[in-house]
Amino acid sequence: MLEKKISGPSSIDGEFAGLFSKFALEGTFAAAQPYGSGHIHETYLLHTRGHASPDYILQRINTNVFTDVPRLMENIVRVTGHLRRKIAAIPGADPDREVLRVVPSSDNRYFHQDGDGNYWRCYVFIDHQRPGDRVESPGQAFEAGKLFGRFINLLSDLPGPPLHETIPAFHNVEHHLDQFKEVLQADPLLRRNEAAKEIIFVQERAEEMKRILVLGREGRIPLRVTHNDTKFNNILFDGKGRARCLVDLDTVMPGYVHYDFGDAIRSGCNRAREDEPDLERVGMDIHLFAGYARGFLESLPGCLSTVEISHLAFSAKLFAYMVGLRFLSDYLVGDLYFKTVRSGHNLQRARVHFQLLLDMERRGAEMEDIVSGLALETTS
Repeated sequence: MLEKKISGPSSIDGEFAGLFSKFALEGTFAAAQPYGSGHIHETYLLHTRGHASPDYILQRINTNVFTDVPRLMENIVRVTGHLRRKIAAIPGADPDREVLRVVPSSDNRYFHQDGDGNYWRCYVFIDHQRPGDRVESPGQAFEAGKLFGRFINLLSDLPGPPLHETIPAFHNVEHHLDQFKEVLQADPLLRRNEAAKEIIFVQERAEEMKRILVLGREGRIPLRVTHNDTKFNNILFDGKGRARCLVDLDTVMPGYVHYDFGDAIRSGCNRAREDEPDLERVGMDIHLFAGYARGFLESLPGCLSTVEISHLAFSAKLFAYMVGLRFLSDYLVGDLYFKTVRSGHNLQRARVHFQLLLDMERRGAEMEDIVSGLALETTS
C-alpha cells in the first residue's frame, strides 16, 4: 500500500468526507487528494484511518461522454465479477491485485448521485506501479500483450446478454468517415486547403479500411468482449515489471479482437509521440510490435480463428488511419473534441498518424510474417 501520509484537514477533505459515507467503505475518512492524469473523469485518492483499511479511488463520472451511468456500471460490475471468479480459480493468482473491485453505494447500487446530479463511483485502490505513455522495451510490450490477450480469453464465456454499447460507433471507421465527409463539405473554418494532402490520403484508403467491418457483417469474424481502449497507461505493473491489472473499463463492450490489438500497436509502438513535430522520427518499432504480438497470441491459444489472426497486422494500420482521421476531422471543424495546446495541434497529430501508417504499409509483409510465425508457435 501507499504510505498513508495524512496531514491536517483541507478544503477538499470537507467535500469528500460526506461522499465517503455514501459508499460501503471500511475504516474512517482521513484525507483526499486529486489522483492521476486522466482527462475524462475527475479522480481522487481517498485515504482512510486504520492500518487494516484500504484506500479508495473515487471518480466523478463524465456524463457528457458516458450518458447512461447505470448501464455503464452494469457492464463494469458484470465484467469484474466474472474476471474475479475466473482468476480466483487460477493457482497462484490474486483477484484482489489483478481485477478492479467496485465498491457498492450505501443503497446497494454501484454509483451515487449527489444533490447536484453528479454521478460518483468508487474502487478499492490497487497500489501497482503505473507506466507512462511510452513502451520502453519488447519485454514490457510482451507483458502488455499478454494481459490484453488474457482479458479477451477470460471474458470469452461471459454469461448473459451482450454488454451495453457505452460509446456508440466508437471504433466504427464507416461512422468516422461519414462524419469526416460532413465536416469536409461544410468546411466551417475554411481549413481544408491547409489539410489538402491529408484529405487525399484519407480518401485514397477509405474503402480498404472498412475491411474489418465487412468481415464482421459477412459473419467471418465474431464479436467478442473487448477492452476497446488498449493504451499502455491503462495497465498496472507490479514491482517486478509484470503486467497485472487492467484499468479504465468504461469502454468494455462488444467489439472485434482487432480493436484491442490494433489500438495497442498504434498507441504503444510508435517511435515518436503522437504530436511529434519532426515526421522523420515517426515510425513503428518492429521489436515492440513483435513483443506485443507474442504476448497477445500466447494468451489466446486456440481461441482465434484463422481469419482473425490473418487480419491482426492490418488492424494496426486501421487504427493509425482511424485515429488520424478523427484528429483531421476535429481540426477541420475547429478543434471541438480533442484538447489542443497550440494552433494546428490536431492537424499535426493527424500527420503523425498518417506517417505511422505509411511506415506500417512499407513494413506490412514483415508484420504479417511476425504474426503468422507466432501463431504457429502458440498452436504447435
